[in-house]
Amino acid sequence: MKNALVVVESPTKAKTLERFLDKSYKILATYGHLRALPSKKGSVDVENDFTPKYEIIPQKQKHIDKIRRALSKADTLYLASDMDREGEAISYHLLSLLDLDRGKRTSPITVHRIVFHEITKEAILDAVKNPRALSIPLVNAQQARVILDYLYGFTLSPLLWKKVKTGLSAGRVQSVALRLICERENEISAFTAKEYWTIEATFSGTKDTTPFKALLVSAGGEKLKKFDIKTGDRATELTEALLKKAYAVSDITHKESRKTPPPPFITSTLQQEASRKLNLSPSRTMRLAQQLYEGIDVGQGPEGLITYMRTDSVHLSKLALHDAKNIIVEKFGKDYALNRARVYKNKVKNAQEAHEAIRPTDLSRTPESLVSRLSADLLNLYTLIWNRCVASQMAQSVWDTQTIMIASEDGMDQFKATGSVLLFPGYLKVLNETRQETLLPPLETKEPLSMQELKPQQHFTQPPPRYTEASLIKTLEGYGIGRPSTYAGILKTLRDRDYVRLIRKAFFPQEIGMIVSKLLVEHFSTYVDYNFTAQLEEKLDKIANDKMQWKPFLRDFWKDFSPLVAKKEKDISRNDILTEKTDETCPECGKPLVIRLGKFGKFIACSGFPDCHYRRALEEKTAEAPEVTDQVCEKCGKPMVIKSGRFGKFLACSGFPECKNTKSLKQQEGTGVPCPECKKGELVPRRGRRGKSFYSCNRYPKCKFAVWNRPINESCPECHSPYLIIKKTKAGIFKCCPDKECGYKTPFVEDTAEKSQTP
Repeated sequence: MKNALVVVESPTKAKTLERFLDKSYKILATYGHLRALPSKKGSVDVENDFTPKYEIIPQKQKHIDKIRRALSKADTLYLASDMDREGEAISYHLLSLLDLDRGKRTSPITVHRIVFHEITKEAILDAVKNPRALSIPLVNAQQARVILDYLYGFTLSPLLWKKVKTGLSAGRVQSVALRLICERENEISAFTAKEYWTIEATFSGTKDTTPFKALLVSAGGEKLKKFDIKTGDRATELTEALLKKAYAVSDITHKESRKTPPPPFITSTLQQEASRKLNLSPSRTMRLAQQLYEGIDVGQGPEGLITYMRTDSVHLSKLALHDAKNIIVEKFGKDYALNRARVYKNKVKNAQEAHEAIRPTDLSRTPESLVSRLSADLLNLYTLIWNRCVASQMAQSVWDTQTIMIASEDGMDQFKATGSVLLFPGYLKVLNETRQETLLPPLETKEPLSMQELKPQQHFTQPPPRYTEASLIKTLEGYGIGRPSTYAGILKTLRDRDYVRLIRKAFFPQEIGMIVSKLLVEHFSTYVDYNFTAQLEEKLDKIANDKMQWKPFLRDFWKDFSPLVAKKEKDISRNDILTEKTDETCPECGKPLVIRLGKFGKFIACSGFPDCHYRRALEEKTAEAPEVTDQVCEKCGKPMVIKSGRFGKFLACSGFPECKNTKSLKQQEGTGVPCPECKKGELVPRRGRRGKSFYSCNRYPKCKFAVWNRPINESCPECHSPYLIIKKTKAGIFKCCPDKECGYKTPFVEDTAEKSQTP
């Protein structure tokens, strides 16, 4: 009888596989990457053709030993890590650690690589029957990416430490994302609002007196453009003239329009929709999706509920298309189903066509059937995925769009009214995204109309919106920068470095982020260029497809990058980076005053320091009204506003001075850990009266749950507590179970990206 060892990444995945394989298969987990490039200088031997010096991640040695002991009793090894580059690399490193990568024919162990899009019985058994060899091109692409990111980060970051301050970092994709946020902020700062006016009339017919609104589109025989009515005086003048005239319907047109449903989810679109509809951060979305993929007990043991969640393909399998059609006919009728399956084209550059979109593994498992089995967040995300997949194969929605033109009696002035009626909902039966449409009353051509109101309205052009997590991911994806598995980690790193803050879903760059971005754009423009970064991504894809060699790729990058960093290290002055010139002179010594960046933000100081110690606070040029947020003061119930103080921006009650409640903006950045007590809130960082930090439910005072240690969204493998906490001791930093009776403890390593190989 065969004795086989199957190795996966996570214990949850292992537990699910145990349901589908018999007792001749022993299943163990690596708990992620087993070895990585250490975060220190010299981890890549550039002189020896970019040889990586991998080291075993300390807390993973016990898992390696366990796998090695199990392998001594087996004759077959199945490498069942994820199907992407990171999964391939995990298998590669495991073989190397087990000394099975030498191609020794004398080895008694037969090695197979198996992959699957979903963790279901059919998929697992099929993978075991159809194993393949390890994909060296995929491994090389992953190694090239890790080494490239190391060379980029560990060469540029020390320069930032010297020229700006310690603790900063640069990254191949991270720095480009920061540039996008900072450039958008500069656009907003430079934006000058432009005034314009519109004139809206309210009419009613003679037969149907239901009032409806129409917009003035032509005046005095001339078609109006957006900025033709520039002032309120001109709007008043037009209004007075228009009120003296009679009006009638001059033309009515009907046009049928159809709208196609969006494609099934890929990683980035799932993150965007989960942010928009469920208010979930990308990292939280990926953690939930990982749980749905790896397996959840819904009645008969754990089973994967969705397909692999790191994908850039919109392709659906034939089986999924067949099941979707059956579900649509059963739930909605034949009119909502398609005669021929709809096929979508990938818009993502270099999308992996062999992969599948994110979909339920079994479409007959409806969201309604899982209400009692899944937590609220898991159910909401599963519902989002189920709805999107089914809707993608439903009929188009059909609309009747009506346009009514209204003319004055002399024909010199025209108003326009538009409205739509939903004739057939199609896929909207599932997605339920009906537009807010204006319904017009039944009218006839030449029918006289009664003007009930004529209202001039003032408008100002708006600056471009700040990036949200969803829109930033969409923009990066549009440029072809980054990959599905990296976006969540990149956005987290930007916040961890305090380069940006997320306020009401929008990214606000911090002073240090603006300085770092400016330095990189001015001195390393090529390496934070959108197209250049996208080209690097394309080359990594070519390596993965065995169309390019990875060592020449790294050589080509390094030959220009390394000398530039060395040159800039000599040329860049720290003083030039951290100071700005002003047109003022020092009142004490007469030397020019400059704006400097200090620990608590910018201030004005004498350029003659240290001979002259004159300094003062940086005064705002114009007093701006505080920005109102959607946060509510828990003490008095009034809205919280963003104010600026000595130590930067903070949240304050708009009821000041009657209410003096304030909060740190950082308190609004959640941990992603659901409140274990009320199950509805999220644990967020707060600061007590004496300055000590703690974490509590953001639904306070309705829920008063709180913990002192930082919580992380991982369940305890021993007692299954829904979260772990981080504790610092003399022996190091550990992830611990909050239940003291459990006693679970393991070394903690802060990852900067999901599935990153750097410990």
